[in-house]
Amino acid sequence: MSPFPPAPHDWTYAEYARLPDDGNRYEVLDGEVLVTPGPAPKHQHVLGTLYTLLRAYVEQQRLGIVFTDVDLLFETGQYLRPDLVYVPESALRGITDRGVELRPGLVVEVLSPTSSSIDRVRKPQRYGDFGVPEYWVLDPVERVAWIWRFPATGSQPLREAERMVWKPAGAAYPFRLDVQDLFRPMFGVGA
Repeated sequence: MSPFPPAPHDWTYAEYARLPDDGNRYEVLDGEVLVTPGPAPKHQHVLGTLYTLLRAYVEQQRLGIVFTDVDLLFETGQYLRPDLVYVPESALRGITDRGVELRPGLVVEVLSPTSSSIDRVRKPQRYGDFGVPEYWVLDPVERVAWIWRFPATGSQPLREAERMVWKPAGAAYPFRLDVQDLFRPMFGVGA
């Protein structure tokens, strides 16, 4: 018996929680199950670099918490599992044993070959609808960051190849990042 319903429908959390734990990433967007394979080393390297830098920034200013690979459980039955999520202090009560159940302050995806149309086309609209203030998509192939700031940029992202600047509410100073630092090759791999 397949764990997937025959057609898109409004998923419950119980249905979502029954999806297999088989190394793939399962998400539910607009009633459709999205399945992507486990991330490649380059993807993990980019994510690890960003996580280390962003976590230090957030902790130093006591702004909230940064997570990788955690479920976002929106009331509408949309169950997403982005690469990185920043939860501001004002939303910490929304962190439960199931995942993050209140709107995060930042969501980040690192593109994989199979995720481009989802991460750059379908998810930005939904994150804007859910009230997420900022969404980043990091593209290791093009070596750029695509940045949506809702509602300011709407459906059109900013393309940043040099420097990213982010200042969440309550921050004394902005987070600044040389975009190319994210995409530096791993030692002796993928140079």
